[in-house]
Amino acid sequence: MDLLLSPEMMPVTLGALGLLLFLLVITVVVLMRQSATADVAQRLETFAGGKAQERSNEPIARQAIERIDAVVAKSKQGSSIQRELARADLKLTVAEFIGLKLGAALLGVVFGFILGRANFLAQIGAATAAAIVFSFLPNLYVNMRAAQRIKAFNNQLGDVITMMANALRGGYSFLQTLDMVSREAPPPAATEFRRVVQEVGLGRSTEEALQNLLRRMPSDDLDLLITAVTIQMEVGGNLAQILDTIGHTIRERVRIKGEISTLTAQGRISSWIITGLPIGLAMFITVVNPDYMAPLFTFGFPPQAWCCMPVASLFMIAMGYFAIQKIIDIEV
Repeated sequence: MDLLLSPEMMPVTLGALGLLLFLLVITVVVLMRQSATADVAQRLETFAGGKAQERSNEPIARQAIERIDAVVAKSKQGSSIQRELARADLKLTVAEFIGLKLGAALLGVVFGFILGRANFLAQIGAATAAAIVFSFLPNLYVNMRAAQRIKAFNNQLGDVITMMANALRGGYSFLQTLDMVSREAPPPAATEFRRVVQEVGLGRSTEEALQNLLRRMPSDDLDLLITAVTIQMEVGGNLAQILDTIGHTIRERVRIKGEISTLTAQGRISSWIITGLPIGLAMFITVVNPDYMAPLFTFGFPPQAWCCMPVASLFMIAMGYFAIQKIIDIEV
């Protein structure tokens, strides 16, 4: 039995969902702007651990958002989100990021209602599936941006280590060397080493600041550098010569990774095409001729055989994608 959504209800439903989405996006943008223009004295007071000033003049909504963000950030999932945002260098709080996920999910609901307009049950299923998929789009963007920054950081690390070795030979201390790297190196290396210098200036030890850098930029090459620096601080030695050897090793590893990336480019493109082509074609046919795809999303009692086809197809597509990724994943 198919329950159709009347044409009179369709514009009202889509209009209400669109208006709600617009208001949510406006709210998130306003909160992001308020967060970006926060008072510097309050941020320094947070680092110093002093008593918070009176905030009676702040809006009640802003105070509520800050309390929610403080509670969410202390959880395990909130800490993970905070770490990923730091890796991607996005100036967002955990509460703002969750608000973006909710907005993306609402956009998915609207898209699902438009996509599954064959019948009402198809609309409900498509809206639910699209909301789940769209809610992960902010995570996908953050992960992609973080991966790009980590890759760029690793590619710059060999030259940065050579710069540090030359500075140490010139008579600079290690902290002065880090400060020089934060001023002379290109981003994202300059940004990350500037954070190390700022953390040391706020009272952290050099070892703790370097370990925080490793948590933000997980890299075997950076781990090798930090281990060498830590050992040299404990037992002494010629740090400039050690850095020269490490820098040569890192540059050779980057070169080999570039050659492997070139050789496996065909496999990566094949995995993207094999994964995206059937999904994109199914969406296109659904929009152009919804009656043709309606049997795949028709649920009856007992369940028909073709109800399992979308689930089985998505499972096999995912299996093929991960199989290809495993084949082209070559460790150096």
